Amino acid sequence: MPLTQVFGERVLYDNPWVRLVQVEIEPPDGHRFWHHVVRLQTVSTAIVVDDAGERVLLMRRHRFATNQIGWDAPGGIVGSDESPQAAAVRETIEETGWKPRGEGRPVAGFQPMPGMVDTPHEVFVFHGAEQIGEPTDAEEAALIEWVPLTRITGLIQTREVLGSGTLVGLLAVLAGLDAEA
Repeated sequence: MPLTQVFGERVLYDNPWVRLVQVEIEPPDGHRFWHHVVRLQTVSTAIVVDDAGERVLLMRRHRFATNQIGWDAPGGIVGSDESPQAAAVRETIEETGWKPRGEGRPVAGFQPMPGMVDTPHEVFVFHGAEQIGEPTDAEEAALIEWVPLTRITGLIQTREVLGSGTLVGLLAVLAGLDAEA
């Protein structure tokens, strides 16, 4: 398969959260041009299923960037000094006050928009959690709820599941990908 050739990259904007670059490319058709790419950090999402395997820990909140209200799983940017799994646990504690138990099972790694955005996503499923306090991340304040898994397909169909990591993780649970091999 012919590959797109990359000849260079120039930074247009850069800060700790987002980097906008132009990449000079030549696709297999031979037409050379500059293409915009948004580079973001790695994001980790935690899908936390209760001990009975019947409910999932979600947050109902408003996402101002898209002006949507809906459900998201805990998650966020992976720190430079932590693993994606550790970030998923940390984000769950900060955003919900619940601490996942045991090792999370990695169920997906993906790029949500690989044609224009470089932002690796890692999704982990945890079984069981204990409430250790209140959420500490006021910026992520939301309604925290254990949502029955039987409601998930309906929430997806009505477009109430907002983030790609949440959607992929919930679909992985519904497909049984979080079960032990």
